[in-house]
Amino acid sequence: MDYTIQNEHMQVTVETFGAQLKSVKKDGKEYLWQRDTSYWRDSSPNLFPYIARLYGGEYTFEEKTYAMKIHGFLKYRELTLADSADDSLTFELKADDETLQQYPWKFTLRVIYKLDGDKLSVTTSIVNEDDKIMCFGVGGHPGFNVPMEDGLAFEDYYLELSEADDPVHIGFTETCFRNGCDVPYELDEKKRIPLHHDLFDNDAIVLKNAGHMVKIGSDKGKKALIVRWDHEYVGFWHKPKTDAPYVCVEPWNSLPARDGIKEDFAKQPDLKSLEPGKTFNIGWSVEILTAC
Repeated sequence: MDYTIQNEHMQVTVETFGAQLKSVKKDGKEYLWQRDTSYWRDSSPNLFPYIARLYGGEYTFEEKTYAMKIHGFLKYRELTLADSADDSLTFELKADDETLQQYPWKFTLRVIYKLDGDKLSVTTSIVNEDDKIMCFGVGGHPGFNVPMEDGLAFEDYYLELSEADDPVHIGFTETCFRNGCDVPYELDEKKRIPLHHDLFDNDAIVLKNAGHMVKIGSDKGKKALIVRWDHEYVGFWHKPKTDAPYVCVEPWNSLPARDGIKEDFAKQPDLKSLEPGKTFNIGWSVEILTAC
């Protein structure tokens, strides 16, 4: 089921399946990727309790092995609408038999969407309802239309990381597992990454030390987006080796598995650890600029 919130500036639609964004409009113009299946069937999946791939699709915890799909199970689950207002929506998922088969913790998870002027904020709130420390990764994967204006091309745009301080490119194998070969990532003199389609031929570019904001804009246009996040890492992606007219900004708080290693959730250092009864909140936001 779809739910819509709006204010005088923006209109946002979210579906209960995965609590995934379906539409982000300002002044009637759509800025969110609209699921052309020839490129990508999603638009903004929520990622939990793991980010990206597990080697062999499995991990261990307390000497037991569990299987899980890429990016965890949240994106495949129906959530309930727990609360709503004119400018906000809260969706909820609680641990059940299906999640416990994949993930041995009891939890309550909420995804909260809130409008504030030209900005949409998305907060994930996780409560550890178990009696043991809970280990997890959480992140976002929104895709935004590029170009944003008629007459402009994908290559007219850039990603500007104005807060970046010596960003590091996380090294991946051809099959998208960590290979341990992290290297500095060079930005231009304006701290920009010029966009071109072959930038993503080797899949996502995942960075640390990239700051906590990116501007997607063009020196030839008047419309832009600013995405901010609380997470430690950020990825940029579109479907590799295509001319896909979108860019995903992926705020991650953890990383995929190492190549050739079945990860132990209790030992993977970048996963979050949450004490019993405690709550963890993390979020990202997007602001739409129309006269930049």
